[in-house]
Amino acid sequence: MQMHSIHPREIFKSLWRNRELVWVLSKRDVLGRYRGSVFGILWSILNPILMLLVYTFVFSVIFKARWNVDSASKTEFALVLLAGLMLFGFFSECISRAPSLILSNINYVKKVVFPLEVLPWISLGAALFQFMISLLVWLVAYVVLFGVPHITLLYLPLVLIPFIFFVMGLSWIFASLGVYLRDVSQFVSVLISVLMFLSPIFYPLSALPPEYQVLVSLSPIASVVEMTRDVLFWGKDPNWFVWLVGIFGSASVAWLGFALFQKTRKGFADVV
Repeated sequence: MQMHSIHPREIFKSLWRNRELVWVLSKRDVLGRYRGSVFGILWSILNPILMLLVYTFVFSVIFKARWNVDSASKTEFALVLLAGLMLFGFFSECISRAPSLILSNINYVKKVVFPLEVLPWISLGAALFQFMISLLVWLVAYVVLFGVPHITLLYLPLVLIPFIFFVMGLSWIFASLGVYLRDVSQFVSVLISVLMFLSPIFYPLSALPPEYQVLVSLSPIASVVEMTRDVLFWGKDPNWFVWLVGIFGSASVAWLGFALFQKTRKGFADVV
């Protein structure tokens, strides 16, 4: 029986070894979702714009929500909101697809030589493409409405590193559990909905009473949403202590998820 390493180094070695495969299948994933549509890949630009307009109208016009009590600017609200939404969209796409990654790729499971551990990387690559398109839309809107972006924008890749490890860890966990427990997809759907409203996506963390700030801060995506807004819109440096804690925590989640996936994958072919 083929043995699959659970050593942390194997996470990077496998990604590097199969980098061309990940690139090709990620590109196919992105192009496949728009195949046959009239606007094609243009939908990747239209989606964040339409989503931004709808949420901005609902929260800033109907509910009169504001990020800054001293400002009634709807453009400010729109851009701060989009910064959180595009990050949550990246998270939700990866996590929602994870439970069905193995079940929807049975032909790969039957191939002994196929590196099943890269399937979450492929999913992440497609989600990262949409995130980059949304970020481009955000930058264009910021330049038009406010001018030159803050230099702290350059911190964004660093902010995203622990977040990507965390997402990958959860993806491996849910991908492996989804093979044996079909209820996992339902659980993940509920989890995403809960996190959407229990994370500072539609409101600033500072707007909550202190006791609720602590509760919302426990959301696994709260800190990265706040830091993303800081570096993109407010021109603030990341909270380096929180970032370092996030690096160690997300690396642990990534390794645990990878180890679970490697340990359980030998039974995938029998179950599917």
